[in-house]
Amino acid sequence: MSPKKLIGKTVLVVEDDPKIRQLVKIYLTQEGYEVSEAANGLEAKEKIEHLDPCILILDLMLPEISGEDILRWVREELKSMMPIIILSAKVSEKNRIHGFKLGADDYVVKPFSPAELMVRIEAVLRRTASRCGKLSFTGITIKPAKGEAWINGEQLELTHFEFKLLHTFMQHPDHILSREQLLTYIYEKNEKAVSDRTIDVHIKNLREKIKEKTPKEYIQTIRGMGYKFVGI
Repeated sequence: MSPKKLIGKTVLVVEDDPKIRQLVKIYLTQEGYEVSEAANGLEAKEKIEHLDPCILILDLMLPEISGEDILRWVREELKSMMPIIILSAKVSEKNRIHGFKLGADDYVVKPFSPAELMVRIEAVLRRTASRCGKLSFTGITIKPAKGEAWINGEQLELTHFEFKLLHTFMQHPDHILSREQLLTYIYEKNEKAVSDRTIDVHIKNLREKIKEKTPKEYIQTIRGMGYKFVGI
């Protein structure tokens, strides 16, 4: 029986050794993942930008552009929280710590067990579920890893807080969320205190931008309680 295909679960394997790429691809395919490959850093950058993978398996010692530079580029320039697992022959504690400081979610040392790598991929995807892949409801789609939102194929131009607000709503469809809950979700602890009425302003602006694209009202006001995202 062929494995069930995991919709949206695309893995990009960046590895210059074709035998390792093929081995990882076989195991990932057996688990139902869609797999794309890159043999060097330049190819990896192109595929990351155009493919929007759910998770990146990244060798550090690559031709053209190093894995460290790819990781730094993803985190610092793209500002992406795409899950990344380093797969490297660099075994020292110093190398592993450096990888985590650059923003890796896990570090697997070569030679490795393919079965263990699959388990680690599943574990990372569970931990990073909120920033992986897409969330979609009847015409509205967001890509948390890229900070993009779309309605009926048209992109929404949202501010940072408007996007975080929409992301929060879509993670809790048909649930009433109070202003206090929404403030907790979209503002970091180290940000200055704000009035709960700030949420009303963000929601008003978000609604107006959505209304420009569709007559459907995704965000309902529940009097005396808060707001609810209606996905259907």
